[in-house]
Amino acid sequence: MSPKAFQDYYPDHLSYCYGCGRLNKDGLQLKSYWDGAGDESVAHFTPRPEHTAIPCYVYGGLIASLIDCHGTGTAAAASYRAENRAMDTEPPFRFVTASLHVNYLKPTPLGEPLELRGRVKTLKGRKVVVSITLSAGGEVRAAGEVVAVQMPEGFLPTDG
Repeated sequence: MSPKAFQDYYPDHLSYCYGCGRLNKDGLQLKSYWDGAGDESVAHFTPRPEHTAIPCYVYGGLIASLIDCHGTGTAAAASYRAENRAMDTEPPFRFVTASLHVNYLKPTPLGEPLELRGRVKTLKGRKVVVSITLSAGGEVRAAGEVVAVQMPEGFLPTDG
């Protein structure tokens, strides 16, 4: 049995994100993991024809979404690690994006598996900065940085 993805630990009421929510049947459902026991996180995603920007290439907004969701997932997992807690313990850590910066380095081919790799640059209190690369065919196609902040108590309305 493979380990659960970071996003699989999100509470149900926080699992509807278009990019990584396991309960969003129309979403991308990105899954992020630690790469072994190391400090790098990894996720894989294969773009579909509807993710086209121009023929044969991936839409940049998809790339940004993947970097964003991999970054916030990595921030949550890193915070659990920093507190020496299992990811299924309460209260849950859930992060939102304070800043997203993406550099598009080379065109990203459509239909090829993409690999995202994340590394925590800083973890201080409720703020985590994660650097991420997105590769296809063994070449880095985009690089980004996500500044993620822990979602505060009462962030969501209680009346649904």
